[in-house]
Parts: sequence; structure tokens; C-alpha cells
Amino acid sequence: MKVPFLPISKERSKAISRHYMGIGERLERLFPGLRFSLEQAEFRIDHREWISLGLYCALIYFSIVFSAMLTIFTVARMDALRALSLSGLSGMGVGFAVFFYFGTYPKLYVSRRVKAIERHLPHALRQLLIQVRSGMPLYNAVVSVSRRNYGQLSEEFRAVVKEIDTGRSEMDALDGMARRNPSLHLRRIMWQITNSMRTGADIGATLKEIVDTIMEEEKVEIKNYGATLNPLALFYMMAVVIFPTLGIVFLLVMSSFVGMALDLRLILSGILAFILLFQVMFIGIVKTRRPSGI
Repeated sequence: MKVPFLPISKERSKAISRHYMGIGERLERLFPGLRFSLEQAEFRIDHREWISLGLYCALIYFSIVFSAMLTIFTVARMDALRALSLSGLSGMGVGFAVFFYFGTYPKLYVSRRVKAIERHLPHALRQLLIQVRSGMPLYNAVVSVSRRNYGQLSEEFRAVVKEIDTGRSEMDALDGMARRNPSLHLRRIMWQITNSMRTGADIGATLKEIVDTIMEEEKVEIKNYGATLNPLALFYMMAVVIFPTLGIVFLLVMSSFVGMALDLRLILSGILAFILLFQVMFIGIVKTRRPSGI
């Protein structure tokens, strides 16, 4: 488990944060579903202890920012009351941001894990289908998938192989994988496979139906993704090309009428900074809307 914004070792932080357990129990209402998110993320820590750890990190960052800003304002010879107020506000802002990010981090981690699993899911299922249809036992096909470079999905299959090697049945191991996994698609697929194993149905036929269904869902997602890119591209052209150009022309015309001198270097620098920031935000929006299978 990798803990975000942890300034000292995890063991020492957990030991110190236990002193804030009482406050953590009251603040856990701010993050409904935190216990379930921690379980799906496989963070082996109590939800109250997690909130306490976040509160402890927020206090540390508040102290760091408060001290740094107070030092800067003191060197700048700012009024003492104003320096204390601005330093306190800065520290509180950073502390609240760290605390709320800490509370939402398990859910963010789970969503990233789901995307990492579903990104390779169609390729892994095709490999399972080809190998099962060729006569390979399901266990050997699962071992083959676990040894491939499918990222988080290969790790899930490696856990299944490890459970089977320790004496657990294939059906129970796949059921356990479905129960603990945060991906709804993978859970549904594993339940379909285990139901086929219980009823004695052909696993190859079941995998063929699953792969066909996933292919159809991918086509629909890609079409929807393409449909969303058209208005996004239009918005990008307006924000990055049309508005800055028209804005500069409007300012030049108005300045000629009013007789006001313009600092073109400052204006162009501001427009350049806006375009760079907008492009970073635009790339992030496009990435978040992209289907997990592509």
C-alpha cells in the first residue's frame, strides 16, 4: 500500500495517528463508502485509522506551509497580524486539500485499478478462448495469462494460480477473484465462467459469447467516444485559435480608438500561458473520456 503525501514512514505515522482516532470517527461521515473503497483497494487498514492518518498528514502540512509562509512574510517586512492571517489561511488551505485528497484517494485508486484491469481484459480473454478451444485445460490457460504482460490483470490471475497451487479448487479461486475484484466486467465474466463449470457447460462456448459481447461493447464505446471528440475539437479550436486571435484584434482596435498604449509582450505572454494551461486540461479531459479498451 502506497500512502499519498506521507512525510514520514508509514509505521511511525500509523502509530502517531492513533491519537486522533476519536476525531477520525467523527470525520468519517464526510467520506461515505470509505470502508468499501479501502477493501476494494486492498489497503489493509481500518477506515477510522485511515481518516486519522489523513488528519495527521493534514496537520503536518499545515505546520510546514504556515511556517514557510510566515518566514517569507516576515522577511518581506509585512505587518505581523496580516502575515499571521495569510500564513494561517495558506496552511489551512493546503491542510484541507491534503485531508480531502486523503479521504478520496482509495476511491481514486480503485478507479485507476479498474481501468488498468479492463484495458487488457479483451486481449486476455481472447488468449483464454484460443487456448481453451485448442484443448488446453483452463488451469494452464490461466497460468499462461498470468505470465503475460497484462499489467494489473496478470497480477489478479497470478493470485488465482497461487490459490490453486495451495490446494484451492479452480472454481473457488475464480469465485474469490470475482468477489474481491473492483471491476464489474471482470466479476461478471468470472461468474459466467464458474457457472459454466458448475453446470458442466462448454467453457469455450461461454468464453466465445463473452468475447463477442465485449467486442460489441467496445464498438459502441468507440462510437460514443468519437461522437464526443467532435464537440471537444470545436471547443478546442474556439478556445485556442479563435478567441485569442479575435481578442488581440479587438484590443488593438479599441486601443487605437481610445489612444491607450498596450504592452503586447505582457498580453502575448498571458495568452501563451492560457493556451498552455488549456492544452494540458484538454489532454486530461480527452484521456478521461477515452474507453479503457483502447
